[in-house]
Amino acid sequence: VNTVAVDGKTLMSYEELYQANVNSCVSINASATENIFGQEATVMASSGSGFIITKDGYIATNYHVIDGSNNVSVTLYDGTTYDAQVVGGDEDYDIAVLKVDPETDLTPVVIGNSDELNVGSQIAVIGNPLGELTFSMGDGIVSMTNRLINIDGTPFNMIQITAPVNAGNSGGPMFNMYGEVVGIVSAKLSSSSSSEASVEGLGFAIPMDDVQSMITDIITNGYVTNKPYLGIYGSDFKQSYIPNSVVTEGVYVYSVEEGGAAEKAGLRM
Repeated sequence: VNTVAVDGKTLMSYEELYQANVNSCVSINASATENIFGQEATVMASSGSGFIITKDGYIATNYHVIDGSNNVSVTLYDGTTYDAQVVGGDEDYDIAVLKVDPETDLTPVVIGNSDELNVGSQIAVIGNPLGELTFSMGDGIVSMTNRLINIDGTPFNMIQITAPVNAGNSGGPMFNMYGEVVGIVSAKLSSSSSSEASVEGLGFAIPMDDVQSMITDIITNGYVTNKPYLGIYGSDFKQSYIPNSVVTEGVYVYSVEEGGAAEKAGLRM
């Protein structure tokens, strides 16, 4: 039973925050299966966390939680499990949106402003650490805002936090003390690259202000529409493509997207 409503004005205890939001959190199980020798075999499985963003069943999580999967299910706090459809996602920002079809309205979270966080702000996370300890809550503070973190060659603007973040927490919500979601838990550095020393109390979350419009875009269009692109289909140029050309390197354009920027600029095959 929710004892305190999330109104963006009322400070909550950790107990009140959990009671107000746990029914809006989900655990996620994703897997990929292939037909091997005439039998279905699981070739990839992962677990993660997520949170409900609309009452009709849209759910936010991390892209890497569902990347490559063809079977996704989500489980609510009351044990109800739904098959989920991947609506879309953005690998660069590590966000994805799922859709389930509930028989009754779900309880969405309330989205807050991550820009209002400061170093020292108290926060809480709810998630699925290790893929087994479902709906666990952790607390901490903001260690640093606008921390640029390089993950697999891609720079991310992150909120650095002290709340415990483990495998399975990815995609779960990070709350401010008003019970609003202000971040999406995304990664933990478990060891340093230089010394391999153990690192504790070091987690990261994606600021909601950075991705809220992208999530809305994915719900509406299935992908993030405002990213720049050339609108061509091409490959590295090889001399054999045009033997008599003086060109020795570059991009060979196979075709251009109809109505795209490249076509409008005059690029052709």
